[in-house]
Amino acid sequence: MSRPWRTNPHGVVLHIRLQPRASQNRLVGLYAEALKVALTAPPVDGAANAALMAFIAQLLAVPRATVSLQAGAKSRTKQVLVRTSTPTIVIHKLTEQLARLDKKKRDD
Repeated sequence: MSRPWRTNPHGVVLHIRLQPRASQNRLVGLYAEALKVALTAPPVDGAANAALMAFIAQLLAVPRATVSLQAGAKSRTKQVLVRTSTPTIVIHKLTEQLARLDKKKRDD
């Protein structure tokens, strides 16, 4: 399986599979070749997209202004750009988050 992100000259592009109207906001794990994110926001009037940008910013501890939707505004499959001059830090944070999820699943 390939990684659910790629780097470009502007930062890191995340491939996301969004699940709106979930019971809680959380990173679920991997879904095919994407990060699966569950959000409580409904997919109405861009609410889920806005919530996704805020969630990604919080998850990666980056300013909200550095996170933008690149593709998939009306789809559950999205591409999100995290603008950064140090993509390795963003990738490291993502890897840590996924490792925590994997460990939690093994412990349960």
